[in-house]
Amino acid sequence: MSSESTTGAEGSRARFPLDTVYQAARMYYLEDATQVEIASRLGVSRPTVSRLVAEARRAGLVRIEVVDPFQDETVALAERLQVVLGLRAVHLAAVTHQATLGADLAGPIATAVEGMGLVPGDAVLMSSGRTVYDVAHAGMPPLAGVQLVPTVGGQADPMPWFQTNEITRTAAEHSGAIPAFLFAQALPSHAMRATLDEDPAFQHVVGLWGRAKGAILGVGAPTPTRDALARGIPVEDAAFDQAAGDVCLNFFAADGSPIEFPGSERMVRTSREVLAGVPHAVGVAVGAAKVPSITGAVRAGMINELVTDAATARALLDALA
Repeated sequence: MSSESTTGAEGSRARFPLDTVYQAARMYYLEDATQVEIASRLGVSRPTVSRLVAEARRAGLVRIEVVDPFQDETVALAERLQVVLGLRAVHLAAVTHQATLGADLAGPIATAVEGMGLVPGDAVLMSSGRTVYDVAHAGMPPLAGVQLVPTVGGQADPMPWFQTNEITRTAAEHSGAIPAFLFAQALPSHAMRATLDEDPAFQHVVGLWGRAKGAILGVGAPTPTRDALARGIPVEDAAFDQAAGDVCLNFFAADGSPIEFPGSERMVRTSREVLAGVPHAVGVAVGAAKVPSITGAVRAGMINELVTDAATARALLDALA
């Protein structure tokens, strides 16, 4: 019986001697030999060469590395932007696409989270917003035993990226973290706000805000450019015309100064002062439209690290030159 006799597809792997698999892979990948040449040298058919090469990969004899051509540029951009913005760290994706944003940012998010040095029982804050919504669904690293905590109210908001409990629950599901929940609207009535301030569950969340070791914070775009805000925000108020963006519904001007509006004193949100005290407050934002928002958030002291992509990093450096 020849070495190429077959006992069916299921038995094909077992009939190839390991040394033959290795020789075929070595000639194919290291000598650039054609399949015809390999078939002649090994005394097998060309289809068998294809199967030998495939078996070498399945057996772990072949390791293929895809080198990121943008890695060196990305590292240099991150280092330069970190210095210019005065941040603790900048983590960049080489490229992103709106349709795959969460997955594209997964690597930089994982690096940022690793830098937090988290242990079970630590708290990490999660904001609302479309980018954090995408990250929660497709970009969360393992966080076993860590508590994920929503930073703003949004229980009754019709937009999914403003439903902070759902964002937190999804992020916890994908990461193995423990979710906390905030049962409140972003802008409650006076009576409801007074009730919240006396509610033990709400006070528990507020306590977690105060001891958080890290935060994943979406940076909102300039208000005049946005098609939607969290429910209850009085977008018709003239104050929003000057808003460069927001972090956790803390709106700010381009210079980082706060923008207040009727009802802002009863907003359910992690305050600027609390965010400024978070050791690893990671802003997450992508796109040239977010350039004034990112710089404003940094000047406001609400983020001290940044996750973005290379194109946004270049736009920031051009704007700050």
